[in-house]
Amino acid sequence: MSGSGNESWYHEKESAWLYRHVAAAERDASRRELFLSLAAAAEQQADKWREAAGRTGGTAPGLTFTPTLRARIVARLLLHLQPRSLRPVLAAMKLRGLSVYGAPPAAPGHPMPTSLAEIGARHRSAVGGSLRAAVFGVNDGLLSNASLVLGVAGSGAPARYVLTAGAAGLLAGALSMAAGEYVSVRSQREMYEYQIGLERDELAEYPEEEAEELALIYQARGVEREQARAVGRALLARPEQALDVLAREELGLNPDDLGSPWGAATASFIAFALGACLPLLPFLAGLARNHALVATVILTLAALFGVGLALSLFTGRNALAGAVRMVLIGTAAGSASFLLGRLLGVAVG
Repeated sequence: MSGSGNESWYHEKESAWLYRHVAAAERDASRRELFLSLAAAAEQQADKWREAAGRTGGTAPGLTFTPTLRARIVARLLLHLQPRSLRPVLAAMKLRGLSVYGAPPAAPGHPMPTSLAEIGARHRSAVGGSLRAAVFGVNDGLLSNASLVLGVAGSGAPARYVLTAGAAGLLAGALSMAAGEYVSVRSQREMYEYQIGLERDELAEYPEEEAEELALIYQARGVEREQARAVGRALLARPEQALDVLAREELGLNPDDLGSPWGAATASFIAFALGACLPLLPFLAGLARNHALVATVILTLAALFGVGLALSLFTGRNALAGAVRMVLIGTAAGSASFLLGRLLGVAVG
């Protein structure tokens, strides 16, 4: 068996081993049956890799499977945590069927697809997530730079030093946020592209098995078995649509939401910088140091109140309570920074 064949055989054996551990940890009977079925399918795929070696004139030696340390750690975690809470970890191991944790079972008003026309008709919009990320970015910049400005001001530094420190904090924080977001999104995108690429190869080589696995997922989520199989078979006539659905339903990925690393980094930089510049405005306006400090406190608390209102749109909590909570958090952080600056100023001075 070639090196590539060995890797594919090993991947299928490890997947089957992990599916059985997921099934053992799963409390829901239908989901447990799904993962046991996926384990059996992975074992069949592993056997096919052995057979493929024989057809090409190669040999399939008596390979023995030993799970990797990473797989053993995941299995150990499954002894203490439910699969739903480990979904990101399981997705990184390229286990399928995880989309059953992304949505509730079929219910009135939220039916599962029962025909090819319904597949892919309901996609979650990424707009809400982007807006939420932008609000958090503004909040991070606002709170961190306001605390920095208040800390430096508390030390008794002149206004120009406060402004210099705040500008440096704005730039350093925005660049740090942008770099972190770039690395995060790029890593996630590469992982998703790799998994989708593997799914594309498997769809081309084993279309019937892929259709059956998709049918198992739909069955676990409330669709009649024969109806689920009919939908799965119908997808085979449309490979690109089939790949899109398999990525969503087997891997729990949305090919449309891979995201741009540069776009995410730019958005993060801008959001953080917008929030971080607000505490500096009174100092940029040339106000006297004490007047600028008071204006910064008022402006920051007003902005935090607005951020709290905006976040309530995503949390579903009471808007006023959320706004007041943000003001209290900001007050506590700012006061602690100012007092620390004052103590350091006295000690150094």
